[in-house]
Amino acid sequence: MNMVVAATVVSVSIARAGTQPSQKGPAEYFTGSVRIDPLFQPKESTRASGAYVTFEAGARTAWHTHPLGQNLIVTAGVGRVQIEGAPMEEIRPGDVVWIPPGQRHWHGASPTTAMTHIAIQEQLNGKVVEWMEKVTDEQYAGGSTRSR
Repeated sequence: MNMVVAATVVSVSIARAGTQPSQKGPAEYFTGSVRIDPLFQPKESTRASGAYVTFEAGARTAWHTHPLGQNLIVTAGVGRVQIEGAPMEEIRPGDVVWIPPGQRHWHGASPTTAMTHIAIQEQLNGKVVEWMEKVTDEQYAGGSTRSR
């Protein structure tokens, strides 16, 4: 008995460097100069998206949350990250930061040095982030984390 087996050929998907345009971080959600370089978007079978995010010295996100959390992989420079109510932490190349789901937080560069990280987050019901108010200069400098 001869059996014929049909093979399905699956190819990899490669997003070539330089094929996705850089975006400026919107002033509504960022303080200072921020560049976002998309890496990947969710596919039919995945929920994750990722981007290189470069913050010039002093630049940072607004307070925000992620429904399924976020990983930050620092690739260059010196940065800061803070979950509301916790101490601000300095982050450096090679550091991997996990921000749990629903935690109010911010991240960005140090006052004197730019910082780049890869940000990876998953979508829930089509949403990856909930933006809130901007981080004040006092909060960024290490003062109060309470803004409500």
